Amino acid sequence: MSVGDRLVAALGAKHVVAGEAIDDRYRADILGKYRAAPGFLVRPGSTDEVAAVVRIAGENGLSVTVIGGHTGTVGGAITADGGIALSLERMNRVVEVDALSMTMTVEAGCILQTAQDAAEAQGSFLPLDLGSRGSATVGGTIAANAGGNRVLRWGMMREMVTGLEVVLADGTVVSSLTKMLKDNAGYSWKQLLIGSEGTLGIVTRAVLRLRPVPTTNQTALIALPGFAEAARLLRDLEVRLSGQLSSFELMWGDYYATMTEAQLAERPRPMATGHAFYALVERLGGDAAIDDEQFERVLMEAIEQGTIVDAVVAKSERERHALWAVREGMVPDGFKPFAVYDVAMALADMPAFEAAVRRDVLAAFPEARMLFYGHAGDGNLHILTHVGPDGKAHEAAIDGLVFAAVRGVGGSIAGEHGIGLSRKAFLGMSRSPEELALMTRLKAALDPQGVLNPGKVVG
Repeated sequence: MSVGDRLVAALGAKHVVAGEAIDDRYRADILGKYRAAPGFLVRPGSTDEVAAVVRIAGENGLSVTVIGGHTGTVGGAITADGGIALSLERMNRVVEVDALSMTMTVEAGCILQTAQDAAEAQGSFLPLDLGSRGSATVGGTIAANAGGNRVLRWGMMREMVTGLEVVLADGTVVSSLTKMLKDNAGYSWKQLLIGSEGTLGIVTRAVLRLRPVPTTNQTALIALPGFAEAARLLRDLEVRLSGQLSSFELMWGDYYATMTEAQLAERPRPMATGHAFYALVERLGGDAAIDDEQFERVLMEAIEQGTIVDAVVAKSERERHALWAVREGMVPDGFKPFAVYDVAMALADMPAFEAAVRRDVLAAFPEARMLFYGHAGDGNLHILTHVGPDGKAHEAAIDGLVFAAVRGVGGSIAGEHGIGLSRKAFLGMSRSPEELALMTRLKAALDPQGVLNPGKVVG
């Protein structure tokens, strides 16, 4: 029996597509940088069917790469040519919301926003929030250890997973769908799988930790005269807002000017350009009687002290969305083609890193434009670089310059999106030879045949 016949026998004919009949969205990454020629696309409907696909692949020398919501930027979900692209789009259910235990159990193909809405409908709150919430899958956010807008308060995906079910490279199903917050019984294998980009196992279901629903939301756009003031404001807000600061999104002045210019046809600028830095601040609280007044009083005192130059506080949900649109807007056409970076470092090292990147990229590409922004509260920066119409031809050179600057401040080349294909050659800039050797040993131990998402991260 051929591989195709075995896959059809395991999943049914309508859930197996071969060769050229596979839709283009399963072949290319979101940035159009990578393309694949998978031999098969499969859409299993259960964990047992996922395990059957993996066993068939291993017995026939084929690879398996999970295709999630197509939101990653590093080529982490590009199938090896001739391999099996595995989509979990049929495994998209919210299995349970347990409001008493404050957990929810979901299948890996569940869209993040669907999970958020299901939790809220039961009076609970799933804190993970991304700009791609409407397309990113829960399994993908686990595979990448996603962070997003509220890491500052609730942590990355790693802190939200209490239980996992995974299929290993030999088709074995390992399940620990526990709701316990404390579990020190042996090795924490779940933590090893989270952030492994589908190279060590395929997540099929997860138990996620929920929180009480915040009942108040204060959001403000703030202008700051310098980086020192931005850092001081961050720490002051963490204390003055009683640990309820959920987001501190920092934008350099040129980022704010560029993004708001591109959005003028849709909405006016919330405040004038010309300031060195802008910060989008969100506080989620629980006392309607005092939260608004406290938030505005803290900002006013910061203005009086000279820490803040100006501030706009959202007074409605519409105004709140308009402020967030500055941070989450699409890249303007005039900035394309572009390369995007997602790096992390200590807060104190950000000015030196930014200066080094601007200096080195401009030295190599005098016409280059760069925009810096990101989740500065947790040390995560994003960079957009545009060096001209032939920018894609120079991406490797720009990668080297940016990641060398990361190494110069002892940072990480991957804050959120993982390593995938595009960062693999640079992993040694953030990890020692001993760490790389350990990663290679772990991959070899759990996937000796290289069945799961080969060519990514290590190996």
